[in-house]
Amino acid sequence: MSSKGIFIALIVFLGTISLLFSSLSGPATDFQETQNNCSLDLFLGPANKFGLESPDFLLIQKNSLRASLPPNTVSPQVLGALVGYESIPETRREIFEYIIEPGDSLWTIAQNFNISLETVLWANDLSKSSVIKPGQRLVIPPVSGVIYHVKDRDTISQIAKTYKGKAEEIITFNDLPVGGDIFVGDILVIPNGAIPTPVSTPAPTYVPLAQSYFICPISSPCRITQGLHWYNAIDFSHGKCGEPIFAAASGQVLKVRITNSTSPWVFGGAGNHLTILHPNGVVTMYGHIAQSLVIPGQEVSQGQIIALMGGQPGTPGAGNSTGCHLHFGVSGARNPFAQ
Repeated sequence: MSSKGIFIALIVFLGTISLLFSSLSGPATDFQETQNNCSLDLFLGPANKFGLESPDFLLIQKNSLRASLPPNTVSPQVLGALVGYESIPETRREIFEYIIEPGDSLWTIAQNFNISLETVLWANDLSKSSVIKPGQRLVIPPVSGVIYHVKDRDTISQIAKTYKGKAEEIITFNDLPVGGDIFVGDILVIPNGAIPTPVSTPAPTYVPLAQSYFICPISSPCRITQGLHWYNAIDFSHGKCGEPIFAAASGQVLKVRITNSTSPWVFGGAGNHLTILHPNGVVTMYGHIAQSLVIPGQEVSQGQIIALMGGQPGTPGAGNSTGCHLHFGVSGARNPFAQ
């Protein structure tokens, strides 16, 4: 072979080696770049591309688990504060906050939401003689009935009997597992239920918290995007999904609810969420998570990463959300982040 032919062959050979090397090194370079661009995509991969959904785990008698697959600056909210009646969805299973407008009365509000007057009164601790005014917020259940806050040792059958509901309807309406497993701090809607009479309704008692008992559940800066809203919740966000969510205090994970559904109504609008029972009996709830990093029954420490932030509309388990954020609710104590 002539020297010219050898030279050409050498060029072709080197070109082939170059292409092969490029094809092998490309993905690694892309992955490296993705890692540099995403501060906490360690568990998720590229930003906003979430990993496999985990099932809903139920803690049985504190010693075994059962898996169950249940069906930039933003002001997101889990419940949607409605102004005016034109925005009422035709069908809903979510609890709303309604902002009273001029001309409203308790009767017309109940009528416009297609629920009984008693339902509005019970949900807001009002009587027929209560005075309401424009700008005031009312909690509006999705159907006629009762909103119930689950307490220690409650059972579905006991709740149904006390509030004149049907256990099967409560389980179905609240997307509960087939066995009707419930946890302290859960908020249930009892369709067609009624407050038993006579009944005394003591004012809610709150566990006093030391100033530093709860830490901010997101990284610094601790940025609030929506103030106190139902139920006793504050929204936090830096406007980016996939960021870490921290346990506000030490405790035991009660439940983790994860779904593949993209419906805004899933889990009452809270979307994917988990709850933690703290040693003083207070329960914290973390809503609109993209992924849980803990399981029921697990003991967690204050500041431990327990989940990754979600809430991007259209993604599985986002719930009723307008953007990436954490809905942080407190049951049994005042929310320390309320201003």
